[in-house]
Amino acid sequence: MAVNDKQKRYLRGLAHSLKPIVMIGSKGLTDTVLSEIEIALERHELIKVRVSGLEKAERTEMLNEIANKTSSNLVMVIGHIGGFYRPAKEPTIQLPGKK
Repeated sequence: MAVNDKQKRYLRGLAHSLKPIVMIGSKGLTDTVLSEIEIALERHELIKVRVSGLEKAERTEMLNEIANKTSSNLVMVIGHIGGFYRPAKEPTIQLPGKK
């Protein structure tokens, strides 16, 4: 499910106070890390992921890869941190413009 710009702004506001749940280090994006991101998205819907030790272009590429592999939306990127949203089967976050 794609989110529009208004919904992204709303989600960025919600994500602002969150701490990163998953940290990606020198080993990069492994299957274990992806499974942890999947679990976190199922549980929380909106999460932050910290990517350390990469240049800006590589970070952006990795964050987009995470979004593609987890079927989530990349709603924010600030420095080394990306915010991801994927609605749960029974969503707890009510997006603006949705009924």
